[in-house]
Order: sequence, then C-alpha cells, then structure tokens
Amino acid sequence: MSTPKFKLLCLENPLLDIQGKGDEAMLKQYSLKLDDTLLAEDHQMGLYEDLIKNHNAKLIPGGAAQNTARGAQYMLPPKSLWYIGCVGDDEYAKTLREKCAEQGLHVEYSVDSTTPTGKCGVVITGHHRTMLTHLAAANNYKIDHLQQPHIWSMVENTDIFYVGGYHLTVSPPAAMALAKHAAEKNKIFMLSLSAGFIPQFFKDPLAEILPYCDYVFGNENEAKTWAETQGHADISIPECAKLLAKTTKVNTKRPRVVIITQGTDPTIVAVAEEGQEVDIKEYSVPVIESNLINDTNGAGDAFAGGFCAGVVEGDSLELCIKKGQWLARLGLQELGPSYPYPKQTFKG
Repeated sequence: MSTPKFKLLCLENPLLDIQGKGDEAMLKQYSLKLDDTLLAEDHQMGLYEDLIKNHNAKLIPGGAAQNTARGAQYMLPPKSLWYIGCVGDDEYAKTLREKCAEQGLHVEYSVDSTTPTGKCGVVITGHHRTMLTHLAAANNYKIDHLQQPHIWSMVENTDIFYVGGYHLTVSPPAAMALAKHAAEKNKIFMLSLSAGFIPQFFKDPLAEILPYCDYVFGNENEAKTWAETQGHADISIPECAKLLAKTTKVNTKRPRVVIITQGTDPTIVAVAEEGQEVDIKEYSVPVIESNLINDTNGAGDAFAGGFCAGVVEGDSLELCIKKGQWLARLGLQELGPSYPYPKQTFKG
C-alpha cells in the first residue's frame, strides 16, 4: 500500500470543543466566572455532559493547531494535509474523527485508551465566553507514535510542518523530530508561540526549536513576553519581530519570517535573509463591522490557517497575509473556531 502524499502536517493538542448557551446560575453551579479560561478540577467535570444534554451544545474540533489545520484545509483541496495529537478511546474521539473527516482533514491520532479525550467546555452567556478545559489525553502524546514506520513514512512524504507552541508543554522531542527533519530535507517548518506563558515558562524547549523555524507566528503579547525573556523589555512590536527574526537559524537556505498579529492593528512581518538587514513590513487589517463579529475565539488560529494555505500553494508573502486575514474575518463571524459552509472561496 503506497504512502499518502500530503502538503502540510500540523501537530499539537486535540480537543473537542463543547459549546452551549448558559446563564449566571450555570456558571455559579460550576464555580465559574464570566470570561474565565480555566483548567477543569474534579468538581467541575459535570459541565461537559450538562452542556451536551441540557444546553444543545455544538461539538467542534478544537485545540489551536487543529483549528489552524481545519482552516488551511478549508481553503485547500480535500486531504491536502493531516493532523496528529493524542486522544482517548471514547465517543469524543469518534466525534473528532467524524467532524474532521467531514471537513476533508485527515487525522492520525495517537490513542491513549487509559485517558479520556481532551475537551473544552464553552459556556456562552450573551457576548461572553467562559471556557473550562480538561486536557486529559491531549497531554499524553509521545514521540513513539511519530516514530512508527507508517507514520514516519507519511512525515517523509509531507512538504511543510506546523507545530503549535502548546505542544512544547507535552512532547518537545516530537516537535524537534519534525523540526530537524525539515531542516535536513530543506522543507518548511512553522511554529506558533500560542500563548504568553510558552516563552515565559517553557523557555528552554522554545529556545531549542526556534533555530529550526522558517516561520514564527505570534500576537503582540506573545512577542513582548518572548522579548522580555531575552532581556528586552519595553521595545516596540516591530523591534520584537526584528529581534526574533535575527535569532540563530539552522537552515540558511530559507529566510526567517516572523508574523505578529495585533488584532485590528497592522500585522507586523519581519523577514531575515542570510547576511542582510531584517526587512520590516506592516500590513493593515481590513475593517470588519462590529455587528458582524460573532466570536473572536480562534481568530489567530484562523489567520495561521489561511497563511499556511498560501504557503502550501506557493503564494507570495503578501498574498499569504491576505489569505490569513480573509480566513480570520470569516471565523470572526462564526461561533467558536469555525468556518462557514457552504465553503466560500478566496478571491484576492
């Protein structure tokens, strides 16, 4: 049986998002406050089934890089990419597989039969979103899964790699294996900083993987936090991007590209070619009317997905940015990290 060929592989921590409308009483029942983003404790575990049984919950594949993978797949032909991470052997994992298959995304999950699939309960109250996450199996990915012959042969048959920064809290060796393979084979390797606590508390694995990164994504908080860990407090976002772009790079055949999003403020891009000054550009963000915004959750993941789709198709940097902004705009108008169906087509 021949090994399938994919353009892009995304790796991180898969979750099933369980989103339902609630009220103050529900938040109080589970010891939650408006707009909390918390890791679940034992006394809160009933929230997930409560949302499904009593609040008409919507089930959406979640986890930052899985959102990005779904976004890139939204803009590409079916089965252009694949995604890996760890799930349990349960109904939630079955739902994840079914939902991803519906969207043309191929998954090769590692399965931990002793641990439930990770999930994020989202209680929607008006314009507020309160999120309670149980990482569970998502925390248990091991490099052994990646090293299986049939999985690694698929890695070798893939052109581009995207790793979400949250995975640096789970299995840095797996992320590094992909990064080193990409550098050795002159393939493209991309990393998202994902959250401010990654450069702050996972400084060492981030420092190990950055030299292998061709593209680095982050928002202004993540960029600032990284710069502070390098002893550069109170510098501008363009200077943060420049500093990050200039860090050591293993594969000098490709430039380092750093993309920093700032919500509705301009997207900052720094490009560091070997032996040249870092080129800094700003790309304005198209205005979206506030009445069209349904949910800002996952907008950064959507931007990365659109950008990755552009990289897969060999687009210019400017067009990749436009595709990212276009997909983020679509995502803002949906509930949760979702994209509209029937599919819309990017027209430039």
